[in-house]
Amino acid sequence: MITRTITASESGKRLHRYLRNLMPNLPLGQIYKMIDQGKAKVNGKRKNQNYELAAGDELTLYVNEDQFGEASKGQKKTKYVGVNANIDVVYEDDQLLVAMKPAGMLTHPDKSDQKDTLINRVHAYLYRKGELDSPLFMPATANRLDRNTSGLVLVGKTAGMLHQLNQWIQKHELEKYYVTIVEGRLEGEGELTGSLIRDERSNRTLVAGSAGSSRAKAGDNAKELSAVTRYRALQTGRGYSLVEVELVSGRTHQIRTHFQSIGHSLLGDVKYGGKPFAGVNHQLLHAWRIRLPDGREFRAPLPDLMRRTMEKAGLTLGALPNA
Repeated sequence: MITRTITASESGKRLHRYLRNLMPNLPLGQIYKMIDQGKAKVNGKRKNQNYELAAGDELTLYVNEDQFGEASKGQKKTKYVGVNANIDVVYEDDQLLVAMKPAGMLTHPDKSDQKDTLINRVHAYLYRKGELDSPLFMPATANRLDRNTSGLVLVGKTAGMLHQLNQWIQKHELEKYYVTIVEGRLEGEGELTGSLIRDERSNRTLVAGSAGSSRAKAGDNAKELSAVTRYRALQTGRGYSLVEVELVSGRTHQIRTHFQSIGHSLLGDVKYGGKPFAGVNHQLLHAWRIRLPDGREFRAPLPDLMRRTMEKAGLTLGALPNA
């Protein structure tokens, strides 16, 4: 018989998923069979496979230690020696962490950078605080930003909060606002709804019907994905406009692609038709405001580079509401 007490970060995790993480070598069908046969009980009682575990619950597995040892081999053990734990925390409680990602940093590891990423820093930060209390659940981001996009990233510190954040995003109940500078004179408000096609070979996103989109769709067997971007022009300067953008859907490079499609590429965004300006050769895009359905709102101040570039483009910070 094996017993485990559910930790705070594991709360909200469904029973079958918890057991799957706990015993990665056991087939999922066998996990379900254990639950159905009462060989996995919570607080001494049978539960269904979708039962959401709570902190302090006592899980009892009616298996011998040798069987459990074989089933649980291969659990990942992460070390944080030498990992940078310096993050800019905008908000934090027991379940949610809101961090400010600087431009130039990846949200998650990829082939180019495996170690110094935002999520690795978050894990190291929580580890040093003694809040990584389970090898079965790792805090994770609910939204991600491109390397050169700065701003707010939501991290679920518990399984329950991460699930809630993902549900809000999927149902478009979480409001995400960005600030950017675009080329040309843009006025008023608008909504961009062009469907998008992802070309993985060139790491570009294309608007359906644009040059190259048919080839990308055929070559990668990619699907057209609906996308909605709302914008509000705040101010026009010396050939550039300051714009607040609401990202309704969250497709890769969505804002950059949509604004290129209407002839207003983002300042410096050479990948999507923009021209370098004052030494800036990447998009100046900042996730500056997020509002949760529960009424909480978080804001991130504009980075120094964006502030300086706004000044050179004849734009003022006062145009941004409540900045």
